[in-house]
Amino acid sequence: MKIKVTEEVWKEGNMYVSYCPELDMAACGKSIEESKKNLKEVISINFVECQKMGTLNELLQDAGFTEDQNNVLLARKELVSFSPIEFGI
Repeated sequence: MKIKVTEEVWKEGNMYVSYCPELDMAACGKSIEESKKNLKEVISINFVECQKMGTLNELLQDAGFTEDQNNVLLARKELVSFSPIEFGI
C-alpha cells in the first residue's frame, strides 16, 4: 500500500521541522534531509503500531484518505500552493 501526503518543512532556530498536516505528525532534524527522513520514520512507526492494534484503517479514514485506482491512498484535498504573503494593516 502507498500513501500520498503533504510534507511541510519549517526552520525553527537551528533545526528543521517536517510536518504532515493530513496526519498531524512532525519530526525534526539538523538538516532538511534529516527532518524529512525522520518524518517518514515517524509515520511508518505510527502506521505499524496502529496496524498491530487494528486501528490503521480507522486512523486513515478519520484523516480523510481514500484509495485510488492504483491502490494509492490520497487525502480528499491536495495542496496546490504554499507561499508566504505580506500585506499592510
